[in-house]
Amino acid sequence: MALPNLEPVEDYDYESLPPNFSLLQNMAAGAFAGIAEHCTMYPIDAIKTRMQIINPTPSAVYNGVIQGTYRIASTEGVLSLWRGMSSVIVGAGPAHAVYFATYEAVKHVMGGNKAGEHHPLAAATSGACATIASDALMNPFDVIKQRMQIHNSAKIYRSMLDCAKYVYRNEGLSAFYVSYPTTLSMTVPFTALQFLAYESISTSMNPTKAYDPLTHCVAGAVGGGFAAALTTPMDVIKTMLQTRGNASDPELRSVNGFMAGCRLLYRREGFRGFFKGVRPRVLTTMPSTAICWSAYEASKAYFIRQNDALL
Repeated sequence: MALPNLEPVEDYDYESLPPNFSLLQNMAAGAFAGIAEHCTMYPIDAIKTRMQIINPTPSAVYNGVIQGTYRIASTEGVLSLWRGMSSVIVGAGPAHAVYFATYEAVKHVMGGNKAGEHHPLAAATSGACATIASDALMNPFDVIKQRMQIHNSAKIYRSMLDCAKYVYRNEGLSAFYVSYPTTLSMTVPFTALQFLAYESISTSMNPTKAYDPLTHCVAGAVGGGFAAALTTPMDVIKTMLQTRGNASDPELRSVNGFMAGCRLLYRREGFRGFFKGVRPRVLTTMPSTAICWSAYEASKAYFIRQNDALL
């Protein structure tokens, strides 16, 4: 007696939206992933921000992650390494929800959800569209975060809201978005490269695209580190634009765009200046993207199991 065909009508990989996986659930998985990613590696991100500051005061010069961690913790207190994290928690959840929801929607439209098939163009395009949407939401929170990460920020800002009010009162609304074009010049290629590498590695390691924590972790880490190293110059300029309001240097305070920032940085520090903080950036990004993808995939797996149980 022949058994009935129990195969699903269509196979879906773990980067797709299966029929019983709602957009709201996908956004929830993305929000969880974003908060987990940023909070875990926040202290190293704080050190990276300080290392990228141009013309810092002598007491705010850091030679590496270990020395920077020790110096900040011993002179400003251990908790100062997490200063500004509230801005990330408030902004990262909604931004990553939009990020993954956009990624899934665009990739689905471009036909990149077939199991066993690699679609690099769909992955790269979906990632680029996702970051444009999410950065529009996250950029103001990132400005606040970096302002609170700089040396002696506790003497200027008491809290996230106090920092937002201070920036708005003294620099206007444009201060929250002056770095947005530069941010996109970094995050669009970063995301495209990361998603391309992630899709390539995960497809190679796991052709069936079944849930596999090791695959998601390794592919996320390698893809994130690769993309982070290549986009460090744009990250340095972004930091310059987002912290210019706290600079005592009139020339730094007057920088108003990506090209102006590039000219100033090259004139003062040469080509090497564009890779300031590359090590802590890669060190932050590799585990954070591994955590992000692992948390995202685990959340999706949970929601899918819950939905299947209801059918």
